[in-house]
Amino acid sequence: MRRIHKCLLCLMAAILLMVSWSGGGLPQAMAAAQGSKIDAVLVMDASNSMKNSDPDRVSNEAMKMFIDMLSTTGDKVGVVSYTDRIQREKALLEIQSEADKKSLKEFIDQLDRGPYTDISVGLDEAVKVLKQGMDPAHAPMIVVLADGNNELDPNTGKTNQQASEQLKAAVDEAKGSGIPIYTIGLNADGKLNKEALADLADQTGGKSFTTSSADELPQILSEIFASHQQLNIVPVKSITGNGDYQEVTVHVPNGNVLEANISIMSSSPVDLKLIDPSGVEQTIPSANVLRSTSNSYSLLKLLQPEQGDWKLHVKGVSQDKIDINLVFNYDLELMMDPPPSSVKAGDSIAIQAYLVSNGQKLQDSELYSNMTARLLVKDVDTGDESEVELENKGDRFEGKYQLPKEHEYELRVRAEEQSFYRESASVTISAKTGSTAGAGSQPTTPGKPDEKAFPIWPVVIGIVALAVLGAGLALLVGYVKKLNQGFVGQIVIEIRDENTGEKTFPQYKKLTSFKGKFNLHQLLQLAPELKETEKMVFRPGKNDRIILTNHSSAVVEKSGRALDAAKGTELKNGDRIRVALQQTDKTILLEYLA
Repeated sequence: MRRIHKCLLCLMAAILLMVSWSGGGLPQAMAAAQGSKIDAVLVMDASNSMKNSDPDRVSNEAMKMFIDMLSTTGDKVGVVSYTDRIQREKALLEIQSEADKKSLKEFIDQLDRGPYTDISVGLDEAVKVLKQGMDPAHAPMIVVLADGNNELDPNTGKTNQQASEQLKAAVDEAKGSGIPIYTIGLNADGKLNKEALADLADQTGGKSFTTSSADELPQILSEIFASHQQLNIVPVKSITGNGDYQEVTVHVPNGNVLEANISIMSSSPVDLKLIDPSGVEQTIPSANVLRSTSNSYSLLKLLQPEQGDWKLHVKGVSQDKIDINLVFNYDLELMMDPPPSSVKAGDSIAIQAYLVSNGQKLQDSELYSNMTARLLVKDVDTGDESEVELENKGDRFEGKYQLPKEHEYELRVRAEEQSFYRESASVTISAKTGSTAGAGSQPTTPGKPDEKAFPIWPVVIGIVALAVLGAGLALLVGYVKKLNQGFVGQIVIEIRDENTGEKTFPQYKKLTSFKGKFNLHQLLQLAPELKETEKMVFRPGKNDRIILTNHSSAVVEKSGRALDAAKGTELKNGDRIRVALQQTDKTILLEYLA
């Protein structure tokens, strides 16, 4: 049951963040406002091979929690179960009540397994189910849980080539319709076809995750939190059951929360009591407090909860590990005013962004009070990225950005607080100028000889200048090449709370997506409480090594000794360092794996 518990927690994180991920890398056809409804088809590999990959039916529990996390009304969900044929399917069902969710979960519990497997069959049917019933105003998605391997029945006569062609056609149809495909690969038996599942996601703008054991699950989380999620899963507390009620505080940060989803993960059933911020005990379940239960989780959904500290009392079996997490649903978008259509290098453009709810500009100064915002700038020509802090005006974010070069730039604003963040849609502007004749040039008249003497000295000076310019260009090319130098390997991160001694699971952060440099704050998903790590910068070194330069107040230690990293310290494969933060009681443990 411990394995189910941990697997379900991370699969729940994966699926929830898939639902909330929009904008950025998704196809334009399916870009939807944050907080919009979704139409989802859940696709499950029901072949006998999954008995090894998923012996405890973690996939069933994950899918049921996915359904429980959805809004109380309006979303649509369908289910497709396949082997080398469609075992069972359920067309898109619009959720109008808890009875609808219960019906979907009972359907999942009834799914059987069978011989052979052909993912093209399941995906092809999922696309058809989605297109037949999806709402144009909703954001569509397909979630596939599988091991990515095919085993065709020789008696059908279907060849691997035919299966590949059917799969390609289904993927092309999904891509053309703006339907992202998200894949979760289950790899308990070590036979996961990771590349095949990743390819499905990459082609459609989705995301791919893998898990093989509880020890490997943190890598899934690092992949999830690197994507453009719009909701954060907030760890509330981990407790060990003692047979009595234990109190846990659940903080609702503002009045714009539509739903607060509290997941209680445990291997045994738990008893719950809930006290609202005014001190009144709430009935569970009731009109505004819904409860769902399964073999390894309980879920409380608070509808439009009052702002403040809620007290959750949890009674679990003695010695049972209980993990409690929180996800808020907001109906919020971040909008950025469009910059001028005509700009040139050196221009300073005004940036203004603000939150929108139900199409109306939000005036809630209390919500803004805990938020920070930054302008994210990408130089399209070079790939360089930079950030500019924006000023919080109480009902909007403002700032300025000066275009440094005659390049094309991609701009977007990111605003965040502890429980969520939003990113505006990207806007591309060009500061490039057209080709024009030099000022004051005098074209010669055809056929008329130039009566002036040939200018020897200007030519000589020009040659010398060109030589100097060539040397400068060589240095510049080397500098640009260094800026664009890539990284290899990954960094393993653990964060320890020095007050409690608790330590997070290791998170594996791949470095291959970075060019030139990145800071530690980026690896930590820009968590506000860890902001001082912005001044800890990594650059690529020689022989697959990396250089850490520390200009923050944090203390960097290696093998128990403090390092003077202000001028840079080199990390090679297997090196471990400890970063003691000064602005919060946390320590970050890093290991570089080349």
